[in-house]
Amino acid sequence: MAELDYDDFDWDQGNATKNLAKHGVSRETIEAFFEGKPFLAEDPKHSRHEKRQLAVGVTQEGRWMVVSFTLRTKEGRSLIRPISARYMHAKEVRDYEKG
Repeated sequence: MAELDYDDFDWDQGNATKNLAKHGVSRETIEAFFEGKPFLAEDPKHSRHEKRQLAVGVTQEGRWMVVSFTLRTKEGRSLIRPISARYMHAKEVRDYEKG
């Protein structure tokens, strides 16, 4: 499993609050999730304008989560820009654990 090398997160007014409002996932939960070394995969289906990736793993609270994100470079720093984050449904977790 490849490890993600990043310096920080790229939050703005839109992506800082959207996931909490839509999916109940806070900014703090997303940041802590990446410390847990999730499984990473490319997301070519959603990479039209910029390369997107998916991170799948377990939060510190033990809940399975999937995060769509892109990496950006600003002032020489590698930043994770979360696009969407949500907890996985039970069927998704079962399918993931099988495969």
